[in-house]
Amino acid sequence: MDENKIDTKEVVQLARLALQGKKEDIELFVRRLANRYRTAMPELSVQLGTLIREAPSEKTSLLRRGSSEPASEMIPVDSDSRMLLARSEFPVCVPVEPIWAPEVSDKIQQIVSERKRKDDLRAAGLTPTRSAIFTGPPGVGKTLAARWIAQALEKPLVTLDLSAVMSSFLGKTGTNVRSVLDYARSVECVLLIDEFDAIAKRRDDAVEVGELKRLVTVLLQEIENWPANGLLLAATNHRELLDPAVWRRFDMIVEFPMPDAPGTGKIIQRLLDSSLEESMYLDIFTRLLKGLSYSEIEREVIRARRNAFVHGVDMKDTMKGLILDHARKLSKSDRLRLAEELVHSGFSQRQAHDWTGVSRDTIRKHSAEEKP
Repeated sequence: MDENKIDTKEVVQLARLALQGKKEDIELFVRRLANRYRTAMPELSVQLGTLIREAPSEKTSLLRRGSSEPASEMIPVDSDSRMLLARSEFPVCVPVEPIWAPEVSDKIQQIVSERKRKDDLRAAGLTPTRSAIFTGPPGVGKTLAARWIAQALEKPLVTLDLSAVMSSFLGKTGTNVRSVLDYARSVECVLLIDEFDAIAKRRDDAVEVGELKRLVTVLLQEIENWPANGLLLAATNHRELLDPAVWRRFDMIVEFPMPDAPGTGKIIQRLLDSSLEESMYLDIFTRLLKGLSYSEIEREVIRARRNAFVHGVDMKDTMKGLILDHARKLSKSDRLRLAEELVHSGFSQRQAHDWTGVSRDTIRKHSAEEKP
């Protein structure tokens, strides 16, 4: 490339950062341009340097550790598309503590506590948890847990962007992944590799090419040797796709289950108006949504609240309509089971009929059959 010409890819990247409003990223990018054109285009380099010095000073961003941070510390970009290979978030804001199963909450709190006392651990000859893998079905809070940990530790959250990292060119994906790992290792941050199964598949999979298998080997080595000053988190919905060697490389494995009945009730209570906390609507809605993920429960409750607001109706009326809508979608056996649960929890047979559509005779018959 002619040194006296501006790289059009750099212009596009600079425009992208500007349109995204990433001021700190722009400053680092301009700093890199000033260094690059110092010899070939000294006037341009001086002008860029002046702009940097005159720029308003703000709090250090997650893309650098100080005002003298070298430009190479920027989050890496794909050499072809110029897309950032990771997404950054700082400060991380999770306004309300998420609801998890007790065993999940205990492990997450342990990760946070260990890292807050890393100096004490080091004095005892120990290191805090350096890596953890979150596994479970979609919508149970794995990504949210990573954000919560980053917020609690007051560290940037850097998420590997699979859409930018994955390349159709043989060997390019591995190079991109290594670039992100090298960057995350160089700064104190929480690195999240979401959809971990996409890049850590079983090496005995006949479909995968040798390059990706070699990437898995390198990835496992990186996890095992991850520095104690950083935290690497991986999340997967498909644990069966992971290479068997993955599991022993992580310091901690956290299984995220689907919410149980108490967990379902807690998330609904948190999202609903407090006046409904002790109402029959809450009890029935909790039973109907049992078995859904946290994100699915949140979607249904928020939908009910939007409906009540838009139509200017009482939340209880909206809840009743939503409950009846869900009940109608149940199979006959599931509606009967729900009716029996309602009767056992103190509802009258008439109320159970009104909410489920199951006839009182059928409810009465099955209740009689259950008695000794």
